[in-house]
Amino acid sequence: METGLEAHDVEVVGLIRDDQHLTGAGHTPIRAGDLLILLGPARELLKAGNLPGLALKAEVQLGDEDLTSEDVGLVEAVVSPTSHLRGRTPREAFFRQRYNATILAIQRRELRLGAGLSRTPLSVGDTLLLQGRRTFLRELGRDSDFLLIGEVDAEIARRDRMWLALAVMVAVPILPALGLAPIVVTALAGAAVMVLGGCLTMQEAYESVDWSVIFLLAGMIPLGIALEDSGAARLLADGVAAGVGWWGPTIVLSAFYLLASLLTELMSNNATAILLTPIAAAVATQLGVSPRPFLFAIAFAASASFMTPLGYQTNALVYGPGGYRYRDYLRIGTPLNVLFWLLSTLLIPVFWPFR
Repeated sequence: METGLEAHDVEVVGLIRDDQHLTGAGHTPIRAGDLLILLGPARELLKAGNLPGLALKAEVQLGDEDLTSEDVGLVEAVVSPTSHLRGRTPREAFFRQRYNATILAIQRRELRLGAGLSRTPLSVGDTLLLQGRRTFLRELGRDSDFLLIGEVDAEIARRDRMWLALAVMVAVPILPALGLAPIVVTALAGAAVMVLGGCLTMQEAYESVDWSVIFLLAGMIPLGIALEDSGAARLLADGVAAGVGWWGPTIVLSAFYLLASLLTELMSNNATAILLTPIAAAVATQLGVSPRPFLFAIAFAASASFMTPLGYQTNALVYGPGGYRYRDYLRIGTPLNVLFWLLSTLLIPVFWPFR
């Protein structure tokens, strides 16, 4: 729909024609007599009223039902820590064209922004109220740029496959726990059964993969191998062993947990684990003890991110809607991290001894 409104920072979010609400009018040709529902700053709306062929009709009363229809819905989405939208305005990111959705409002902690949205740089944790066709809104749930927190009304598809999907979800972790098959085998077999059994299509399976994690692992695994093969891991291990090794393996384990815990606040847990694992294994060899407790310490620490909203997706999920600030994560997350650090230092050697 080309109306000339884009130059005035005004969005068309609905269209009323013959008392019918044609919501999501971005792809609907305009006719004479159509009533357009516009979103934008008051000053820009007044300017838009002067455009040829348009006249403001301010006395019309509208409600939330005028923004939704059978095909069009509303959803709340949080800007994720890995989103490419960080620091960019919706206009710069071509938001509407890329996501087929319109931003109706932005909530940033205690602030609710409803004007000049296309010129507002987005931040991690911003909660966006989005309007679009339900088919497009469902696709946002698979996009790493967003974390959806609002339900999109839609009928559950393939309900007859529900029991097969449930059986696969139960079998995949239970069989390895009973020692009947490795987790790698059951996970791959479960994925194959889900596709072959009709629980999801190949396209849906492909779209559900977080390719950013795959490429991260593809880059970090060779880095870990390079650290091992080049002798860098051994060199670092010698330094760690010389610095704190004389305190004993428990203190070294505690140091590795603390290092992994701090790194995972700034980088992904996958990258942290891959980076530190060869170094920890080399240190264990230097100390003449089993590497197992060190590896468990890194695994636990890399998954315990509480001090920043960037460390893990669930932290970012509540950041905007909860009205939190960075200092809230530091105030609550720091004691949690310290508690987990102390408990892990004490209990990991009990469950996974050094000898």
